[in-house]
Amino acid sequence: MKSFSLPDAQALVSPRDPESHKGTYGHGLLIAGSKGMAGAAIMAAQAALRSGIGLLTVCTPECNRVILQTAVPEAMVIPCGTDCIDSLPTNLSRYSAIAIGPGLTSNDTTRQMQQTLMENADDPFIIDADALNNIAASPTLLSLLSEKDILTPHLGEFKRLAFPQPLPEGKGEFPSLQEEAATFSRRHHLYLILKGHRTAVCSPTGEISHNTTGNAGMATGGSGDVLTGILLGLRAQGYSAWDAARLGVFVHGLAGDMAASALTEIAMTATDIIRFLPQAWKSVMLSR
Repeated sequence: MKSFSLPDAQALVSPRDPESHKGTYGHGLLIAGSKGMAGAAIMAAQAALRSGIGLLTVCTPECNRVILQTAVPEAMVIPCGTDCIDSLPTNLSRYSAIAIGPGLTSNDTTRQMQQTLMENADDPFIIDADALNNIAASPTLLSLLSEKDILTPHLGEFKRLAFPQPLPEGKGEFPSLQEEAATFSRRHHLYLILKGHRTAVCSPTGEISHNTTGNAGMATGGSGDVLTGILLGLRAQGYSAWDAARLGVFVHGLAGDMAASALTEIAMTATDIIRFLPQAWKSVMLSR
């Protein structure tokens, strides 16, 4: 196990090329939102845009289209369903990375859509929230993932993914679950971020990287959606799954620490993490 800290982040982050254009930094697809859950899609989209992505398209239900285009004018929006997402954009190959899950809802319709996506897209996936619950409900979907993909469960989501039966006594706490997460990553040949105190990033080769940023103020609704957006932004730009996972978790936590310092852990919200992302990235870049 190795801790990931500021020098590690400095070594990974890439400066912008003066000769670049928006196409240089990738085109991400965010599949998120359902009726009453536009906020999750908004937070993930804003976080991706604050993490260097070149172009962003959001696939969301028609009921959220105006909300998304008003709240996130920099993103393109494709309506894919009425109240929940039941279809996909055409030409999935044009995207550099795909994130799915924030505010999605888990039901037969979204599970079928997700299966179609995973069977037909060869893009790197970031899978979060209800997209994880869809996999827990249909475990055969795991066979459609590979070493280019990142799963981002919190403890409850990971337990549903990895343990269809109740856990034995003493196996449900975070330290022991980190070892279980590493085993899960190796078995299924994917990257897994187990969110919690000292978030663990697990690789298919058995490596575990412990994050050194973050605080209890981030235990609030929407924080995971922000992380999903950051990861989408990094993967779309071409960061490897391992580098994107470690760097994304670090910067997410650093922005959270800055928000807590300014606002207190009690008063901060997930959107405050987004608000401090520019300062967090600046801190990493200026320290290079």
